[in-house]
Amino acid sequence: MKNNINIAIIGLGQIGIYLYKELNSKIKEIEKKTGKKIKIVAISAKNKNKKRIYPINKKIFYKNPLHIFKKEKIDILFECIGLSDGISKKIVETALINKIHVITPNKTLIAKHGDYLAKLAEKKRVNLEFEASVAGGIPVLRTIKEGLATNKINKVYGILNGTTNYILSEMESSGENFETVLKKAQKLGYAEPGNPKLDLNGFDAFAKIRILSALSFNTKIAKSKCIMEGIENIKAEDIKIANKLDLRVKLLGISEIINNKLFETVHPCLVSKNTYIGNVNGVMNAVIIEGKPVGESVLQGEGAGPGPTSSSLLSDLLSILRGNIKYPFGISSNKRKAVKAFNNDDYSNSLYLRFEVKDKQGVLSSITNRLAKYKMSVKRIIQTPDKKRNSATIVIITHKTSEKNARNCLSIFRKNRNILKFPTLIRLYN
Repeated sequence: MKNNINIAIIGLGQIGIYLYKELNSKIKEIEKKTGKKIKIVAISAKNKNKKRIYPINKKIFYKNPLHIFKKEKIDILFECIGLSDGISKKIVETALINKIHVITPNKTLIAKHGDYLAKLAEKKRVNLEFEASVAGGIPVLRTIKEGLATNKINKVYGILNGTTNYILSEMESSGENFETVLKKAQKLGYAEPGNPKLDLNGFDAFAKIRILSALSFNTKIAKSKCIMEGIENIKAEDIKIANKLDLRVKLLGISEIINNKLFETVHPCLVSKNTYIGNVNGVMNAVIIEGKPVGESVLQGEGAGPGPTSSSLLSDLLSILRGNIKYPFGISSNKRKAVKAFNNDDYSNSLYLRFEVKDKQGVLSSITNRLAKYKMSVKRIIQTPDKKRNSATIVIITHKTSEKNARNCLSIFRKNRNILKFPTLIRLYN
């Protein structure tokens, strides 16, 4: 690689503008560590005159990022827009075709088009780096690709979204409901002020687990339908009951190979307070990797925000500047195979079921009889009457049962007039 490197940054949102500031302040440090001189020669965003927390050089500003390729000689491009399609994909694709290295934190782009873009990067002999797409400042992708390269990984799971982890942690510590804590998270900048849906419904974590799967198991990015649930239906009452049971609610992303088939899921889990994952609170992320011969590896740190994300983006930059041309997913795209999906119906867990029912004789037995009919055996029952409302809360912890059994059984309860609300279901982490 030549000594003088021209850089472009596309997207000057929260991540892009922080990266711009960091690059400008660390030019000498980067040169000292790599022997390369870098220069930001082009930046692009929707609005040139938008008020930003850091000033920009308007002389190098392009409203249309595609014009950069015609007017500037770019060596490395940062894509920080964040869309899965449209201009984000077009920019990355164009850069790779023109033999420009690409660095991006864009998890949705990689989760959807990573296979195609990786193959293109390999063909053009340039890097496609996306360390910042999963778990912010935690070097989990590099750990899998390099540090654990000779291990056979069979499972990777963890807390992959700092927003939801903060909300669940705060609900436990404050006793406040979901809506109140969400507003807190938005004020603190942990959740999007406008539409935090992608964090809350599990989609953000799911995009990350798909990337982790492909890297961990040397496979193509899966396209199969999977279990994906967010935290919108978790109530303060569930948090309180879990606490009494010495459990905590965590949104987990899970990926593992079961009987040579790939299983991926994102959903709330009840985990023991005595486990490592049960004690990862606030905005922290944690990823646990199980493999042979290494055993269990744990990585923890801040998973979101401009600081941790920029840290990962700059680590990718230094890797490229040091001349490390490598496969985006650790091995050649030609050697990565598609893997059959595990049947979600066969996924089994113990379940937490919370029923709001009329406080009358025979209701509990009707519920347990229905569970038994669908081979769902009861492990524990907690019944709390509410005399003022003439109702009761019934919490049932089951032994392990399949998703199919649980789904078919619970659907019947919609027709039971003695059950006031459709039961809340939270899976216990095995």
